[in-house]
Amino acid sequence: MAKPKKFPKQQQSQPGDEHKMKPAPEIIRKGYKGSGKLKGKTALITGGDSGIGRSVAVHYAREGANVAIVYLNEDKDALETKKMVIKEGGKCLILQGDLKKEAFCKKIVGDCIKEYGELNILVNNAAVQFPKDKIEDITNKQIKETFETNIFPYFFIAREAVKKMKKGDTVINTTSVTAYRGSEHLLDYSSTKGAIVTFTRSLSLMLAKKNIRVNGVAPGPIWTPLIPSTFDDISDFGQDTPMGRAGQPSEVGPAYVFLASEDSSYITGQIIHINGGEIIGG
Repeated sequence: MAKPKKFPKQQQSQPGDEHKMKPAPEIIRKGYKGSGKLKGKTALITGGDSGIGRSVAVHYAREGANVAIVYLNEDKDALETKKMVIKEGGKCLILQGDLKKEAFCKKIVGDCIKEYGELNILVNNAAVQFPKDKIEDITNKQIKETFETNIFPYFFIAREAVKKMKKGDTVINTTSVTAYRGSEHLLDYSSTKGAIVTFTRSLSLMLAKKNIRVNGVAPGPIWTPLIPSTFDDISDFGQDTPMGRAGQPSEVGPAYVFLASEDSSYITGQIIHINGGEIIGG
């Protein structure tokens, strides 16, 4: 698939629908060959209906894992992801609900284990963003929703999941390039993503003795439903990166495979930066 540099004008409301995006994101490269890296594993992926979460689900299925995906209300996208996972030979449990509710976060862990008997890989990925150019325009309501969606569920789900996880299992958290360089348009979002970096590092230390690894991925501008559902002008989205274009979910998913597999057995508390060449410290 050719990687577009410009995108046609389009607008959606959050959380956004992948089936309405033009062009459609690339979820997995046609030439990506699975090699059983995750055979027999079970993964729980929040925000797994579309974008990066969908890419992770499909890559995991091609590597032999079964998945449970969590989504808010994008039924059509969730069913399409399920279809894609099944096509890869995996099983897919879809779990619909609001991650801001602690009881739901606890329930999805139970549902996943009830369905598959175990939970080996937790991918905390769901997020929202509400661009504002001035701090005066960021309401208390917006701050509350951003933090309750982007970071609180990481605590709720991990707290429940680690009770069931064992030696060699993994937690992978999605942070963002904005956690490292900031964003003049996404103050509250960037703040939650910074919190996710610290959460990742601290939880990795907490779980190291149990040999449960905790790492993260910090994407730059990636073509997902979050983009047309939150920005008015997306024509030059991603062009300010050194590589001069936005990334595709297919270019992010393999990092989650690596962090979930034995290939990364001596890596914990680290962040992989997938951002088109931006040099980031930390």
